[in-house]
Amino acid sequence: MLGVLIARWVRGRARMGTESQMATYRTLHIASLAAPALRGGLTEAGTARSVKYLRGLLGVPALAITDRFTTLAWDGIGDKQREFAVKHAEAALDSGSPIVITDDQARDVSEMFRSGIAAPLTSDDVVIGALVAYSNLPAGPALMRAVEEVATFTSGQLELAELDRTRARSAEAEVRVLRAQISPHFIFNSLTAIASFVRTDPDRARELLLDFAEFTRYSFRSHGRYTALAEELRSVEQYLLLEQARFGDRLQVKLRVDPEVLSVRIPFLCIQPLVENAVRHGLESRDAQGTVSITAVERGPDAGSVWRTTEWAMIRRSSVAACPANPATTSAWPTSMSACGRRSATTTASLSRPRRWRARK
Repeated sequence: MLGVLIARWVRGRARMGTESQMATYRTLHIASLAAPALRGGLTEAGTARSVKYLRGLLGVPALAITDRFTTLAWDGIGDKQREFAVKHAEAALDSGSPIVITDDQARDVSEMFRSGIAAPLTSDDVVIGALVAYSNLPAGPALMRAVEEVATFTSGQLELAELDRTRARSAEAEVRVLRAQISPHFIFNSLTAIASFVRTDPDRARELLLDFAEFTRYSFRSHGRYTALAEELRSVEQYLLLEQARFGDRLQVKLRVDPEVLSVRIPFLCIQPLVENAVRHGLESRDAQGTVSITAVERGPDAGSVWRTTEWAMIRRSSVAACPANPATTSAWPTSMSACGRRSATTTASLSRPRRWRARK
């Protein structure tokens, strides 16, 4: 019976792979558990979640993660003496190179420890912290290389975190630029148009003033980078009502929107600049009548091989020399965007978005 059990155990181990393959899997699995927390940056919360996995990679009795001033996280023996880690890492933080922690220094943390290694953590080639590993054996080349590699992996995740923050700041800056692009001339012209109705048509003047207030409130709000298509179109409608008060019958508007797409999340202020450019370039410099057409429809499963269903928002304008497309507004959006046109011809700007995509907040 014992022989049968041993045979089954050997066959099971063979199916799982060789010892080398299993060790590789365990290492990669532990690294994958540590990575998500580090993507939040060198913070106390993120390092506290990742430090135990990093210690598992090194197999040491204690591991600390520090910034340049304090110990952010500790896992293992000696937690009560965790502040020694920053002092032991000073040379690594100053030099930017791994250093060996002496026997006497290691004993400051625990009588069990005989050595340690402190390796710098960097982001964009700047030392921002250290990985401090303590061992109950004398430090050797193997431990030095292991701590260096884990520090390099950690630094890579921290650089990705900084890249994520930079991308978020860039997207926020794009929204601020879009808000800044709300022309002062439009504000002046809108208020002038409203003033012209104060005596002749007070009710309309009051309605236009409310539209202007709602439009500016929406444009300058600070509630994330994405919004529902319904809210964006409501703001565009208010903008066009103000422009119609100025241009009168010269500005015609055609709106076709499928109810199914009203809840779709799109980048904040991605349609209004296109409509504004359509009016500015297609109507202001001409005496002829112009039409702005806005279409938002759900396309069927035949829309393409990549996306099952797609929503399109299209703005058409006549007699335009420059296309209204602004790719900066969609850089963080999985979108296809195109625009084409010639003078004395219709220009179409189109945006498409996969229905299954979910906007990040």
